[in-house]
Amino acid sequence: MSEQQIIVTVQGVDKVGIVAKVTSVLAQYEVNIEDIKQTLMQGHFVMFMLGNIEKSKYSFKEIKEALTKAGEELGMEIWVQRKEIVDNMHII
Repeated sequence: MSEQQIIVTVQGVDKVGIVAKVTSVLAQYEVNIEDIKQTLMQGHFVMFMLGNIEKSKYSFKEIKEALTKAGEELGMEIWVQRKEIVDNMHII
């Protein structure tokens, strides 16, 4: 299952519309959000999302590129990784 899951990390200075922008891109690319955590620390926004791309007709690369572009538009940093890669990093 984890080969179909992605982890999206968003961070930067807090502003209106971050969650709306990121989730709208995920919806557009048919990514199901399975979990979401966010926090605000002294004006610095951080969000982690677990998404599932199993039913998306888009490739991981296309989804990653769309989220990276959204991050640039927001002035935020967005990283997208396959969950299985993150899981395997912790085994080593």
